Amino acid sequence: ASTAQVKRTQVIAHRGAWKADQLPQNSIASLRRAIELGCAGSEFDVQLTKDDVLVVNHDNEYYGIDISTATYAELLTKKHPNGESIPTAEEYLREGMKQKKTKLIYELKTSKLGKERTLRSADLAVQLVKKLGAEKLVEYIAFDYDACKRLVELAPNAKVYYLNGDKNPAEVKKDGLYGLDYHFNVFKKNPTWIKEAHDLGLAVNVWTVNTEEEMNNLLRQQVEFITTDEPALLLNIIQHKKD
Repeated sequence: ASTAQVKRTQVIAHRGAWKADQLPQNSIASLRRAIELGCAGSEFDVQLTKDDVLVVNHDNEYYGIDISTATYAELLTKKHPNGESIPTAEEYLREGMKQKKTKLIYELKTSKLGKERTLRSADLAVQLVKKLGAEKLVEYIAFDYDACKRLVELAPNAKVYYLNGDKNPAEVKKDGLYGLDYHFNVFKKNPTWIKEAHDLGLAVNVWTVNTEEEMNNLLRQQVEFITTDEPALLLNIIQHKKD
């Protein structure tokens, strides 16, 4: 048997830990819960308003309001069911910065208005993280490859992962990204990619993994991170493997 240290896979809460407690996704409450659970990271999605405010929401609509063509003030007319307003990325990061253990996994959403707005969103993200001094806590993920490259260029020390699944590990490595963050089906279709990524020194995150069977499959492959809507379940599985 190999004496190599077995890598411990770490847990990323997808849009915070919301499901078990029926909290709104991407809310401050779901971030707090992910931190309480002891997740290694909590992922959140960031959209750009018409007036250049970065806000945390997965869909490009917030309770019927199109974010990209609305002002931040207009978004404040609606609330989450728990009474929260849509968090700004700044509010969200400030909340996350109250602790040091759970990384803040910043997903830069692709603007439906096109490339220019998407890259603007990348520029503003790096400016915000720098302004807050949150560099040690924030890692970036994005579906837009140009946005990933822009993040690498603006924040050379940041950990940037690509989400879309259409680039092989060698391409991602060549462009200076830190890792792959692909859907689990991408790795099933490309069964050599996890090993190739590891051989290149890239980190591997896998989304969104919600079944015990798939969690165990990926734990066997020693991926660095698993992103899940069921963080408590995954933490429990990892804990029992260790016992």
